[in-house]
Amino acid sequence: MAAPCGCSCKIGPSILNADLSCLADECHKFLQCGADYLHLDVMDGHFVPNLTFGAPVVKCLRKKIPNAFFDMHMMVAKPEQWVQDMADAGADQYTFHLEATEKPMELIQQIKAAGMKVGIGIKPGTPVEQVLPYAEHVDMVLIMTVEPGFGGQSFMADMMPKVEVLRHKYRELDIEVDGGVGLSTIEAVGKAGANMIVSGSAVVKSDNPRQVIAVMRDTIEKWLKGNYEAER
Repeated sequence: MAAPCGCSCKIGPSILNADLSCLADECHKFLQCGADYLHLDVMDGHFVPNLTFGAPVVKCLRKKIPNAFFDMHMMVAKPEQWVQDMADAGADQYTFHLEATEKPMELIQQIKAAGMKVGIGIKPGTPVEQVLPYAEHVDMVLIMTVEPGFGGQSFMADMMPKVEVLRHKYRELDIEVDGGVGLSTIEAVGKAGANMIVSGSAVVKSDNPRQVIAVMRDTIEKWLKGNYEAER
């Protein structure tokens, strides 16, 4: 496997698992515990069978948390429709699903024009080969390790070959893994080459989120360093 030498480890708690009645306070807590960014799941009830929040909530959070990096995971049927709203609300990265659009390159350009970084995600049933033509045009590729739509699902280890393919081809690409990632699965994620880690229940429901984040970071950094040194 090629070394992910151009990458740094980033841990992003999924705030959907937090206490939504005091979301800003929860976000502050995660950041104080060592989180590098916040992963915000937007679901429209069409692309996935669940409904969460939209741009108004993001805008309110941005006022309370001015300096955090907001990674918007847009599990929506018409991702083109919400680009400007999310940019205006203060989003930093707009991650859409390849399966949700017929014109991914146009959407990539639209997101860039709105001033945001671009992420592109694929569901477990989508072959990694389908996202490869766009990898050089985005800032991050998201590999889902559960079916998008609900938290608390079990990690799909058989998605790790997708991560390996991406890392072999794109050493400096941010590769994000989302779904069932915790202390029991972080080793497999690091070994495959992912560097952006979304963790919901494992961090949010922990009595010691600082320790969970630290252990996951140590594991990912071990593999990042080890793979780099192995290639030198």
